[in-house]
Amino acid sequence: MTRALIVIDVQESFRARPLWETISDPKIADQVDRLVRLARRAGDLVVWVLHSEPGSGDVFDPALGHVRLMDELRRHDTEPLIHKTSHNAFTTTNLQQLLTEHGVRELTVCGIRTEQCVETTTRVASDLGYRVAFVVDATATNPIPHRDAPAGRSVAELLADPRTLSAEEIIRRTEYALAGRFATITTVGQLEAAAELQA
Repeated sequence: MTRALIVIDVQESFRARPLWETISDPKIADQVDRLVRLARRAGDLVVWVLHSEPGSGDVFDPALGHVRLMDELRRHDTEPLIHKTSHNAFTTTNLQQLLTEHGVRELTVCGIRTEQCVETTTRVASDLGYRVAFVVDATATNPIPHRDAPAGRSVAELLADPRTLSAEEIIRRTEYALAGRFATITTVGQLEAAAELQA
C-alpha cells in the first residue's frame, strides 16, 4: 500500500453553521463517497480527519455532537479516524506516523474548506515529500468576507458585499496556486477513468 486517500473535515459541523447555505457544493459528501469507493477498490488506505475545538462551545466542540462524519458517509472499522485542532491534518495529529507505518508515499486529498484545511494539508504533505493529488471537485468552501468587513454580519449582508470573495473564485485561485508546485490537480471523474484503464 503506497497510496492513501485523506478525507478532511467532511463533517456535520459545517451543516450546523448558517454559512452552509453558501457552500460551493452542498453534495460534497457524494463526491467524497465516490473517491472512498474508488480508494477501497484499489486497496488504498482511507484516512478520515475531523476538525475539533474542544471547549469552544461552537459547532466544532465535540460536546455539541456535530463533530462526526456527514451522515451519508460510512467509515469501515479498519480505516483510521483522527481529530485535528489545526488547519492542516499533520501538525496536531499522528498522520505522518500513520502514513509511514503503511508505507504511503502518494496522497489523494479532498474535503471541506478548499483554501484552508485541504490546501494547507496539501502544502505540508508536499513539503514532507509526498506526491499529492488535489481532487478539486471533491472540495467545497464558502465565500470569504473582506478583511475590513464588520464581524457578525448576516449571510445576506456577506453575499451583498461586492468585496466578498466568492467560493468559485476561491477554488479557482487555490487550484492555480497549487497546480504543478504542490500537487497535481485532478477531478473525481479523471481518477475514475484512470482506474478503469488500469483494471
